[in-house]
Amino acid sequence: MKAGVSWINDYLDRPATAEEQGEVLTAVGFPIDDEGVAENGEAWLEVETTSNRGDCLCHLSLAREIAAVTGRSVNWPPAAAAPPRVEGAGAIEVVNQAPDRCPLYTGRVIEGVRVGPSPEWLRRRLEAIGQIPRNNLVDATNFVLWELGQPTHVFDLAKLRGGRIEVRMARPDEPFLPLGEGATPIALSADDLVIADAERPVALAGVKGGAESAVTNATTAILVEAATFDPVSVRTTSRRHAIRSDSSHRFERGVAAAEVAAAADRLVALILELAGGTLRGGVAADGLPIPSPRTLSLRSSRVREVIGIEIPDGRIEEILAKLDLKPRRESATGGTVFRVSVPPRRLDLEREIDLIEEVCRIHGLDAIPLRERLEIRPAGTQPRVEAVRIARDTIASMGFLESVTHSLIGPRLASSFLAEGESLLAVDDDRAGGTPFLRPSLLPSLLEVLARNEGAGARDLAFFEVAATFRVLADGTHRERREIGLAIDGGEDPQAAYRRLRGAIDRLVERLAGARLLVEPAEDGTVPGCFPAASLAIAREGASRPLGTAGLLDAKIVALAGLDRPVAVAEIALEPLIADYPPLRAIVEPPQFPGTERDLSVVVEEKTPWSAIESAVRETTPAHLESLDFVTTWRGKSLGNDRKSVTLRLRFRHPERTLRSEEVEPSVAAVVAALRERVAGEIRGGG
Repeated sequence: MKAGVSWINDYLDRPATAEEQGEVLTAVGFPIDDEGVAENGEAWLEVETTSNRGDCLCHLSLAREIAAVTGRSVNWPPAAAAPPRVEGAGAIEVVNQAPDRCPLYTGRVIEGVRVGPSPEWLRRRLEAIGQIPRNNLVDATNFVLWELGQPTHVFDLAKLRGGRIEVRMARPDEPFLPLGEGATPIALSADDLVIADAERPVALAGVKGGAESAVTNATTAILVEAATFDPVSVRTTSRRHAIRSDSSHRFERGVAAAEVAAAADRLVALILELAGGTLRGGVAADGLPIPSPRTLSLRSSRVREVIGIEIPDGRIEEILAKLDLKPRRESATGGTVFRVSVPPRRLDLEREIDLIEEVCRIHGLDAIPLRERLEIRPAGTQPRVEAVRIARDTIASMGFLESVTHSLIGPRLASSFLAEGESLLAVDDDRAGGTPFLRPSLLPSLLEVLARNEGAGARDLAFFEVAATFRVLADGTHRERREIGLAIDGGEDPQAAYRRLRGAIDRLVERLAGARLLVEPAEDGTVPGCFPAASLAIAREGASRPLGTAGLLDAKIVALAGLDRPVAVAEIALEPLIADYPPLRAIVEPPQFPGTERDLSVVVEEKTPWSAIESAVRETTPAHLESLDFVTTWRGKSLGNDRKSVTLRLRFRHPERTLRSEEVEPSVAAVVAALRERVAGEIRGGG
């Protein structure tokens, strides 16, 4: 916020220099981003405020902060005699149809005003902060905005139709022409809150007034609007139509309904002073009841415990009083408790810890001593963090390059990786441009990386990424999950690329879960964009845990990504992979006697998975079987198009002696019989 140094001093019992104002505001959490002198000779400061301190987007609140630290007193703006609070303001009726988005709307009618230039003192204050004076009516609303932080608006009463103001939702595609030079009509959304007369919108609630009801030099009667609006509603409408204003900036941070009346009274008094006229009737208002004042409790012992220094009860009470919290001291078990009444404007004060922060910043962070030596107990790396690091290191050790891509993506390629009934999750931000969707999969991003490298002449590369993905499921709910995406340029041998992919995933599962990788053919439609595809799981005793999918990318999607070579891809859900990290591993004594190996080549149907072969072998429970390993798969014309030869290796070992060949043969024969019976296998040979 740009603040005038003299303007802040208007509310202090003794002035503070620009340097002192900057030092004090910085010390209490409002650092100075810039400073300078306006063309009219007035000094100004650019004050940075946090999003939860919307109450400090005005000169009076900045003066309060300075007074609380420096011992000054605050000179309050002159109060106007409050008009009677009656239903209806004579010439206007207010109907609030959306109290959830507009908790309070008030209107006051002033007749007989004379529009003209503002006096020098008012022009000087506005020019000091870079505002351009317009006329006495508009300048009065801007002055109250920057003085008290309450946005207001004035309508030309003669341009309001039907003697009625409605706070309502816009109708779909309802036209509206906002104020401003060069402004063009916009089509409103049914989710936009508007201020309307009996026929059409006259303001975009909390964002911008309308050109059709603006005051001009011919205006003689006005409606003075003062209200408060839901911050989310204002922010959504402002972003949807790319219209920003000083008013929307404040409403987005919260304006208390209990503060509206005083600001409106101040504005009415200022208009009557500057433009003359007569206040007609009372206040036309509609909305929800004003919330009751909030009260909080603060334990002085807790203040000292959190801040870490001794702050007397008297000092705590003094600080609370300077912040206009009206503390009441009470005795309780364990020490003093202060009951405070929170001003409506302090929307940020909700808990005891918020009050402790107030005491700390006003007492002064520089009052907290620095220890030359700080004893700490270093904590070990969290298992989940360590697991992700190991996942990255493991994949990188197998020749994959890590990629970091943007989470926003265009619809053209991303839609190919959605299952039936799913949709992309859009972001409501104009800055997204041609990439307005959160990626449903890491694969589109990795394909773009492959294509970019291929275009630069770099081929035979493999990439991976660990990041979040987003999608709208068939039932309308949103799903966000962290995944590992892998993509390999298949080159001239896509099967070799796929085997490399499988090996990388197998190693991941072994290192992070201490288990075997279970691979099954995926059901039709479960892996959008992949053919053929496999379903991956972590094999456990008696059960399995779904992990993800892998396969060769469909040629159409490969071409869509701008690639001309096969691509092997995989998507792995991170959470099930690292859920049991670190895995429990059994420590066994190294064998003392040699083992005996037998290789078997079994011819089976092409569709038979390795898991079926493995199950057939293990269910025979061969005596002394130590391990079962996959060796290779062979396909050839002699086998036909629908059959393959799978070679497996059986390793036998006795813990107390060397096995003889005749002791192993019965187990091998049992395995051969099981393969013939369970998977219709034909044994090609063994040894």
